This record gives sequence, C-alpha cells and structure tokens, in this order.
Amino acid sequence: MSELPVARWPPCGNVGLHWPAARSVDMSAASCQLTEDQFLCSICLDVFTDPVAIPCGHNFCKACISEHWDRNVQCQCPNCKEDFDRRPVLRVNTFISEMAAQFRQSAQQKASSSSSEQHVVKPGEVPCDACTGTRLKALKSCLECLESYCETHLEPHLTKKGLKRHQLIDPVENLEGRMCVKHDKLLELFCKTDQVCVCMLCTVLDHKTHDVVPLKEGYEGKKAELGKTEADIQQMIQKRRLKIQEMNRSVELSKEGADREIADGVQVFTALKESVERSQAELIDTIKEKQRETEEQAEGFIKELEQEISELRKRSSEVEQLSRSEDQLHLLQSFTSLNTAPPTKNWTEVRVRPPSYEGTMRRAVTQLEETLSKQMKKLLEVELKRVQQYEVEVTLDPDTAHPALILSDDGKQVKHGEVKKNFPNNPKRFDDSYSVLGKQSFSSPRFYYEVQVQSVSVWTLGVARESINRKGKITLIPENGFWTIGLSNFNKFYACADPAVRLSLKSPPKKVGVFVDYEEGLVSFYDVGSAALIYSFTGCRFKEKLYPCFITRKTVLVLVGCILGNIKIDRLIITPVHHTE
Repeated sequence: MSELPVARWPPCGNVGLHWPAARSVDMSAASCQLTEDQFLCSICLDVFTDPVAIPCGHNFCKACISEHWDRNVQCQCPNCKEDFDRRPVLRVNTFISEMAAQFRQSAQQKASSSSSEQHVVKPGEVPCDACTGTRLKALKSCLECLESYCETHLEPHLTKKGLKRHQLIDPVENLEGRMCVKHDKLLELFCKTDQVCVCMLCTVLDHKTHDVVPLKEGYEGKKAELGKTEADIQQMIQKRRLKIQEMNRSVELSKEGADREIADGVQVFTALKESVERSQAELIDTIKEKQRETEEQAEGFIKELEQEISELRKRSSEVEQLSRSEDQLHLLQSFTSLNTAPPTKNWTEVRVRPPSYEGTMRRAVTQLEETLSKQMKKLLEVELKRVQQYEVEVTLDPDTAHPALILSDDGKQVKHGEVKKNFPNNPKRFDDSYSVLGKQSFSSPRFYYEVQVQSVSVWTLGVARESINRKGKITLIPENGFWTIGLSNFNKFYACADPAVRLSLKSPPKKVGVFVDYEEGLVSFYDVGSAALIYSFTGCRFKEKLYPCFITRKTVLVLVGCILGNIKIDRLIITPVHHTE
C-alpha cells in the first residue's frame, strides 16, 4: 500500500497530555487561528469525525483507522509506520472532536455567507453538481471526478494534496460525454485515421493500427485548420462586400442610362404636342419599369448577399469562439460542423446589368409613323450608335467551313471554289450548306458586328447556337438554332423565321449591323447606312453559346481592316465599326 499523506495537525506528541489546559481556550478564537488542513484526517482527507489518538501520537477518524487496520494484517500507524504489538484501544479525543465540530460549523457559515456573493446558475450556464438546494454557477469542471464545482465546492481541489492533481477545465456540461462509451475510460487521445476521440484502451483494440496522437496535438492541428477556415470565411465576406459595391455601381449606371433615355424621349415627344403625349408617358413608364425591375433585382441580390454575410459572420464568430476554446475535446467534437463554411451561392457570374432599351422608343414612335418619321430617323441613329459600342471581333473558323469554301492562311477571307475539297470528316464542318461560322463564341450580355453586303447577289447572315446540325440540308429557322436574314436569288429580302418574313426595304442595304442582347433574347439587324432597323427577333431563349453565321454562294467573304473606297467587289466583308460623334 502506498504511503498516505501526513496530517499537519497536531504537530507532534499526544495532545491528551494537555487537554485540561486546552479546554480553557475559547473555541471560536482557536478555530479562527487554525487552518482546515489541521483538522483533516490523513486517511479520508476530510475534517475529523470521532477523532482518536493512537500511541504514536497521530490522530485519525475512528472509522478510518479501524477500517485501515481491518484491511491490513500488520497493525501500524499509516503515517509514521510505527508497529504495535497489539491493536490499541481507541477512544474518541473529545478536545479534537469539539474543535473539528467548531471548525466545520465556522466553514459552513463562511460558505453560506460567500454563496450569496456567488452567481446563482442561469439558463445556459453550467451548474455546480455538489450544491444542494439553490444551485450556483460552476467555476470549473474536473475531468477526474466528472463533476462541475462552484467556488465553495471547488476549494478541496485547490487545497487538498490528493485532489490538486486532478485536471480542471472551464465548466462544461455533459462530462459523461468525455468518457469512452465502450470502455468507460477518459477520452484523452485523437485518432487521425477515423477523426474521433478515443481512450487508451481503444488504441490497443479498435484503433490498433491507426494514427493516434495525444488530444492536445489533435486539438492544435484542428485549431490551425479552424484558423484557415476563419480566414477563408473572411475572404468570402470580403468578396461579397465587393459584389455589393459592384451591384450598387451597376444600379447607378443603369439609373444614368435610364435618365439619358428619359431625356431623349422627352426631347422627342415635346415637339409633338397632344398627339404624342400619350406615347411620351408610355415610354417613360416603360423605361422606369425596367429600371425598377433592375433595382428590385439588385435589391434581391443584395439582400441575399447580406444574408450570406450575416450567416458567414455568425459562423466566423462561432469559429473564432471555438478557436479560443481551451477545451480540447469540445473543439475536436465541434470541428466538423464548423470547419466548413455554410452553403452559399456562387456569385462569380451574377451581375446586375442595365436593361436594354434598344427598340423601346422605336416601338412607341411607330404608332405615330406619319408625324414621327423624321424623329424616328434621329432616334434610330442614336440607337445604332449605342449598340455599336458592343462591337466584337469576328474571325472565320476553318474547321466549320464547307469543303467548297477556300479560306486564306490568316483566316480573314473565304471564297467559293470550283472544286469540293476532300477534307477529313469533322463533326464541326458543314457538308451541304455553303456555310462558315465565326471562330469566337459569345454568351456575353451584348455583342455587335457589321458586314458589308454591297454587290453580293446571295447572302445570309446572323447568329447560330453551338449545337446546330451541320450535316445535310439545313432549315434556317430559330427552332433549329438560327437567327438570320438574307437576300435570295430572286432579289428578295427575308427574315428566316417560321414562316419566313418578307422584308420591305426602301433600298437595299450596303452594310448590315447585327446586334444581340443575350439576356433580353433579342437579335436585331440594322441598315447601317440609313440607320434603319431591318428586322428583330424578339423573345428568344438563349441557353448556349452563339456564333456569327455566314452563308453565301459563288461569293468571296473577306475580313479586312482597310478602307475599300468606292471599289465594288462581289464579296461579303466583315468591317470594323465606324464610330461617329
């Protein structure tokens, strides 16, 4: 049996020699001069109950020393190890008994007085497990005793030698959860293989071959990961703040555009008196409605972003709080649920874009065609200038060209050859229609390009979706993925709708502008020379990338950046946009 701690009172000798004198001492005064350790039994480490003195002079509770001698064959003092030939007769030391009772009463009064200064446990706080009646707030939890203690009941763990070795932590609930449910041992290790906390017995049974580290090492590793998670969340918050700024700027630009549209409309309709006032109001309402929808869309996005920021801040706070925790087990058990950011939307491609106003005023003014013809021309000039700002570069893709078409080495021109070349089978190539697509694809909000068609007898141009059929005969209609207009062999202009739409033009266009508003589902064709609208496909639903599309017979298609002057050539030419003030 290991040696028990030695009691520090009385310091030496048999106090029975001086009992009469000792009894004359005031008990309350004496108890105030003595410490709790001087009234502790060295066997039970508690205040004496029925204290007895044995021949060597040491004192114990009567029940403690009797039980000790009952368990051991040799009769000796637990403190000094002095042997006795025979078991001493035990008599209660009334002096020590009265002193201990006085001390116990004083301690209880002190505890009762101090308890009023301690906090009564509130909802969400950890209560003291040792309190009876009114339960106080626990200051610490003991991982050895598996109990939580208030200030009063924590005292033995701070003073008693045997309890000082116990591990104390900040108060936590459910201390039983720190025990291995399988082996009833303390969870003091972390299995990196299974990412769970285990006890010592687990490491030699269920986790024998696993990578097991001390709880502290696992705690530090996960805490470092939580630091990275917190940094990632902060970065996500910052990105969303920038996205809000971007959207607010988009709304401002949209508002500026709306103001410009309103100003142009007011200028047009002011000169038309009563006959155009209704059209003016309709125009303004339409523009404001689009602006309102844009603002509502932005407000909706911003609300979602702010909600995500709120959730991320909440998670950040939880992660920060967990990172500061010294409770190793709690951090490890909470790590999985807090290590990842809450589910959020991918905002990378989300934009609040100004609405398209192309055609808005045109449709209003068309109703007053006779009186508005002059104003209409001015409006279309403004509209054309606006869409020309979305000019893109187009280069022909040789992998899509029909075998009878010949492309230059730089990919800037194509002509119809006399012989159909024998190219390897290519799923991208047209094999019946004399067609070629642009090399660039577009799914951007808006894009525009121009094509010179002067002196070309047969042509078709526009845009086509990526998944169009390129083999055999092709019907150029939107249902098949084509949005085009053209000039037929019979010198007739038409829009390739279903059914085809005959176009009545005052004069053949020399240059055609093609404008696409991807989000609005709009494809418009302009006569660049007269700033007139030729035709528009509206209500389109684009879900794929779009490619510029060209179809020609016995003509040469050239992409050039030079000035052609007055030279008339039988070819289609994709020209750079000439911007005018």
